[in-house]
Amino acid sequence: MELHNVWFALIAVLWVGYFFLEGFDFGVGVLTKLLARDRAERRVLINTIGPVWDGNEVWLLTAGGATFAAFPDWYATLFSGFYLPLLLILVCLIVRGVAFEYRHKREEERWQANWEQAIFWTSLLPAFLWGVAFANIVRGVAIDADKEYVGGLLDLLNPYALLGGLVTLTLFTFHGAVFAALKTVGEIRVRARTLSLRLGAVAGVPAVAFLLWTQALRGDGASLVALAVAGTALLAAIAAIRAGREGWSFALSGVTIAAAVAMLFLALFPRVMPSTLDDAWSLTVTNASSSPYTLTIMTWLAVIATPVVLLYQGWTYWVFRKRIGTQHLADTH
Repeated sequence: MELHNVWFALIAVLWVGYFFLEGFDFGVGVLTKLLARDRAERRVLINTIGPVWDGNEVWLLTAGGATFAAFPDWYATLFSGFYLPLLLILVCLIVRGVAFEYRHKREEERWQANWEQAIFWTSLLPAFLWGVAFANIVRGVAIDADKEYVGGLLDLLNPYALLGGLVTLTLFTFHGAVFAALKTVGEIRVRARTLSLRLGAVAGVPAVAFLLWTQALRGDGASLVALAVAGTALLAAIAAIRAGREGWSFALSGVTIAAAVAMLFLALFPRVMPSTLDDAWSLTVTNASSSPYTLTIMTWLAVIATPVVLLYQGWTYWVFRKRIGTQHLADTH
């Protein structure tokens, strides 16, 4: 296999990892309004992701860096054409990180409430906008012969892309609810289970519609298999949470997200960014990639660094594996 194909696959794996991990902590952020009934329960939900949210974002940084190095033309066209939505995502991620760190710095109720509002909105907006962005990448955008995006912002707000945003928002929220059930004890755990069942049913309808639309738009046999895996895993995740098997449900909801993202990349290949103006102007793994020498150096660096990162992040999840509840909160904030 040629190195540019290898790096397309590796970038797909990085995005799968990012959406699997960041998906549930976006979902937990949204649930601070949907599930928590008071400040103590919001603290519990935030504490479930407190030790891991920043590590989850490493996957995004790595995916962006890998795209810049392996496919510079893809990176340039993507970040210039999608400048405003990606900038909004970046601002949300910055504010979200500040909110996690500053929420507990002062005891005033208004101070904490404002930061909790920030956590909710900066979790909801990126969860929606990532779906919009990836749906547009798969659908194709107006790229001219110079590999430049010549469309406008409103071109990105098409029905297919908006449906993609709804899918990521609902799937991430379902994923987060299952994670909350897995990581909490007491009444909040029971309510998280109940809410997971409802969210799973809500997420299933737009997810199936979007993936079928994607299959009709650009799909092949491999993407059809990924679609079947995503649908089956979602049904199994709902069945598992109904049976009280939160660990299995979390793994299966993660498989749903992973298979859905894999389907998008399978439908996209060998393109990395299709052109709606002329298919000959589409960016592909061949015409958008770096030199073989660059890709070779990147491959050796990835072989050395990736196991270290995976071991460290796995160790972090192991250390903070226990469930928590309101009874574990300190008396003072």
